[in-house]
Amino acid sequence: MSTFEPPAETLADVVLVDYGLGNLRSATRGLERAGASVEITDDPEAFADADGVVLPGVGAFREGMENAGPLREALTDHADAGRPLFGICLGMQMLLTSSEEADHEGEGEVTGLDLVPGTNVRFDVDRKVPHMGWNELEVERDHPLVEGVDGEYAYFVHSYYAEPDDPDAVVATADYGVDFPAVVANEAGNVFGTQFHPEKSGETGLRILRNFVEYCAER
Repeated sequence: MSTFEPPAETLADVVLVDYGLGNLRSATRGLERAGASVEITDDPEAFADADGVVLPGVGAFREGMENAGPLREALTDHADAGRPLFGICLGMQMLLTSSEEADHEGEGEVTGLDLVPGTNVRFDVDRKVPHMGWNELEVERDHPLVEGVDGEYAYFVHSYYAEPDDPDAVVATADYGVDFPAVVANEAGNVFGTQFHPEKSGETGLRILRNFVEYCAER
């Protein structure tokens, strides 16, 4: 039985971006349990009325950027205005500048949102890829998103991981033959992402989502 107690009232209004590749149902349930009112939409005009925006994602980097192409300017404007933007899994990778995935698939270079400068690289370890399963989170620096989760476990499914240009962009790491960023954030702190799926990570994930919702409410 869950020990996580949802808040008695809505704390923040959150937009969950629907661009065709998100785990929308599970993410919605998790955010609602964390105290958010959730609007699922592909309308960039909705971003302006939201306390925060969540960019979920499952799949390939190229397809993600192509599908989200019409929303690129709105997402960038939202981030540049200092408002919370939370990328999950592929959504986190899309926050970076580029990915080796397109080259690996013979599809050429694809440009990400470039909100956390860096690239996504493929695991080059003597372990099964994709990496699937539970891994311990090691918090490297303070950020509201990771409050209370150091040493807890989260659920990962991915073949690529972020390599930000600025080492300070790494908020938390996990180990899979190599230490890789599990949580990243921009310098201002309002753009951040998790490589793992908080909506599939039990109590740890709910804590992450609650931290996000509370951060949105305080902005």
